[in-house]
Amino acid sequence: MGAPLAVRVRDAAATLVDRVPAGEPRALAEPPPGSGLRPVLGEPGLPVLGQTLGFLQNALGSARRLHERFGTVFWTHAFGTRLVLVVGPEGIETVLANREKAFSSERGWGYFIGAFFERGVMLMDLEEHRHHRRIMQQAFKRERLVSYTDAMNPAIARGIAGWEPGLAFPLFPAAKQLTLDIATEVFVGEELGAGADRLNDAFIDVVVGGQAIVRADVPGGKWHRGLASRRLLEAYFRQQIPAKRAGTATDLFSVLCHAESEDGERFSDEDVVNHMIFTLMAAHDTSTITFAMLVYYLAVHPDWQERLRSESRALGTPVIGYDDLDALPAMDLAFRETLRMNAPVGMIARETVADTAIDGHFVPAGTKLMVGIHPTQRMEPWWDDPDRFDPERFSPERRDERRHPYAWAPFGGNVHKCIGMHFGSMEVKAILHQLLLGHRWSVPAGYEPVMDYGTGPFPVDGLPVRLERLAG
Repeated sequence: MGAPLAVRVRDAAATLVDRVPAGEPRALAEPPPGSGLRPVLGEPGLPVLGQTLGFLQNALGSARRLHERFGTVFWTHAFGTRLVLVVGPEGIETVLANREKAFSSERGWGYFIGAFFERGVMLMDLEEHRHHRRIMQQAFKRERLVSYTDAMNPAIARGIAGWEPGLAFPLFPAAKQLTLDIATEVFVGEELGAGADRLNDAFIDVVVGGQAIVRADVPGGKWHRGLASRRLLEAYFRQQIPAKRAGTATDLFSVLCHAESEDGERFSDEDVVNHMIFTLMAAHDTSTITFAMLVYYLAVHPDWQERLRSESRALGTPVIGYDDLDALPAMDLAFRETLRMNAPVGMIARETVADTAIDGHFVPAGTKLMVGIHPTQRMEPWWDDPDRFDPERFSPERRDERRHPYAWAPFGGNVHKCIGMHFGSMEVKAILHQLLLGHRWSVPAGYEPVMDYGTGPFPVDGLPVRLERLAG
């Protein structure tokens, strides 16, 4: 039979990229005379494709090679455009703190996913972003998070109860279905039933659409499927708004329909549709990646799996509430280390709206940027032994992430820091708690999942694990 298709595709892409000889470094643009700034150096990569294959099949390896050659700020061609990549906490802070207002989130993300997540809060800048975020924060207050936790636990229990133990249980697709079920019940307020698969496929298509090399509405292409899926999601949410506005339910959809800022600002119907599409994607996709990879690391490190299981048992409850999260410190260590090793949003997009400087390099206006969260968290000198799973990095005695405020930034930073980060953390831990109490899992020695790239690195081989139910 040979290697699985995903493995063959990955290896072929890696071979193709590695065989391209490195060209002479080229400058992105010459710095202004007397500025003391250095030019951004780089190379375009393969003809037409640039570094696209490298970033899709081995984003970390590609970033490491380019960093070794060019430093913390470098340029290349990928995804149909010229990009400057920024790695290292100092450069990340410059871009995300955006103290000089030189970086646009709307224009950065707009190129990649604007067609699919139009008017999502992440794709807004400055005053408009503040306006929408103020209203949206009403949906993520503490009392809302408590109610969301109570609502998600029954969905978690039903989902895990349906998982069939076996030698090669496909963990990733099962987790993806579970997080979609949770998101629709907690955020939309209903079970999707027969329509679940269709909407699940739609969410996948809008995420993958942003990776299209051919960025045109051509039937059969990723871009085309993403646009069609966006229209499906718009129609789905729009038709439910009248009932949500008239009702008093506490799901996120209803909350957004009624939410008001302190100044009495509210969302239009179009705003609600846009924010629901973006929020469900973010909650569904990132939580799936984080949970699946956390399960994988606990399979490879059974000592940590048993430590977390003992902690969950000691809690004495089959499900956890929002106030129980502080009683699971070991789980939090493993969760944080998983976010370091496998940031579910691996790159953050921006575009410069003025000439600026990053790490002493001149970056002209109109430059598309990718901020390398995932590679920075997996590279020296910012982390010791960065490929080793070591949750104790985050223990009170060490706190390695405090070396720099942006050395560990899986939720982004500053005003664009993920508004749903507390919900996502809560969801992953609530699922893991129930799984630990009822199951044990493992993977064969030496197994590593075949990784692809969506919002961040994810296991394209389905992440098969040996899953067994615990007695009693």
